[in-house]
This record gives sequence, C-alpha cells and structure tokens, in this order.
Amino acid sequence: MFHKFSSSTDVTSQTPPKSSVQRSIRAAILSQWKIGVETLEQIWPKKESLIHVKCRNHISIYTIHGEPLFFQESDGPIYPTLRLLHKYPFVLPMVGIDRGAIRFLLSGANMMCPGLTSAGGCLPPPENALPAGTPVAIFAEGKEHAVAVGVTKLGTEEMRRVNKDVGVEVVTHLGDELWSQQTL
Repeated sequence: MFHKFSSSTDVTSQTPPKSSVQRSIRAAILSQWKIGVETLEQIWPKKESLIHVKCRNHISIYTIHGEPLFFQESDGPIYPTLRLLHKYPFVLPMVGIDRGAIRFLLSGANMMCPGLTSAGGCLPPPENALPAGTPVAIFAEGKEHAVAVGVTKLGTEEMRRVNKDVGVEVVTHLGDELWSQQTL
C-alpha cells in the first residue's frame, strides 16, 4: 500500500474533519480494535484535533501534531501505524512468523500460511480464532515489536487446515515509506 509513497507527491490535502466525523472515527476504532475508551484517550485525547491527510489511491492518514497515527484505504478498516503499534502492542490481535519469512516480509511480500503455521510461527488458539478480513499485528520470531500490520485473507483455523496460499496480506511493514514518514 505504501510502496513508493512520498508525502511531496502523494498527499493531496490536509484538513481537520468535522467533530461528527471524528466521533465516528473514534467509534470505528473502538469497535475494530481490542482497546477501551481509556486507552483511546491516551492515544488520541478528545481535546486534540485530528488532521485528515488525503492521499492518492483513496488512502487516508490521520495525524495529530503531524504524527501519523492511523490510516485507512477507501472505507476499509482503520489500521494503526507501526509506530503507534510499538507504543500500544495490544491494540490488534497478534500473529507470528518464523525467521525464514522475515526477509520476505521486509521486502513487502504477503505472508504465506506455512510461515505462520511452522514451528517458529504463531497463530491464536482455536478458542480465539480470527475470521478472514481481521486486521492483525505481525510479529517475527525472536523480535520484541511488531514488524508489520496486515489483514487476514483466511480464517486462522483455515490457515492451519489448508497450510498454503496467502494467509495475511501485508498493509505496511518496517522500512516502507509510511514508516520513514515521522511527520506529515
């Protein structure tokens, strides 16, 4: 999504959304992420004004004081940036990849099921199974922080059963252009 992204050429406008739109964004975040109102208040205080940065390809980035916090493609789910995910690692469900998949992930490849189901990979237990289309934080074997944000293409139980094809579509990863944009 952020391959060859440049703030000088890809950003089309920066505007503060109306308060009703900000309330709907807050409600969407609370329903999509595993956080409470108090945590959202720490991330985005009510008194702080959000800036909606519109980009090409129907990408919206939401910033506070120029720091990107969330992004969204069209009317899809709202994802946290990796910098926010490093501060609050519990906001999204976690999946893990083995060491062999790290180099592919850092070059922007989607995560295949064998990298998630192998000995070094990690999927939630069956009682916490995730359906297809769920935003997830991708952690690498032996690493403390998330290395990417993605969305599941298959349910986690189906990933275990099928064990081939794309399991998680990577949306942003360490080293991509969104990661390099500390401010917008």
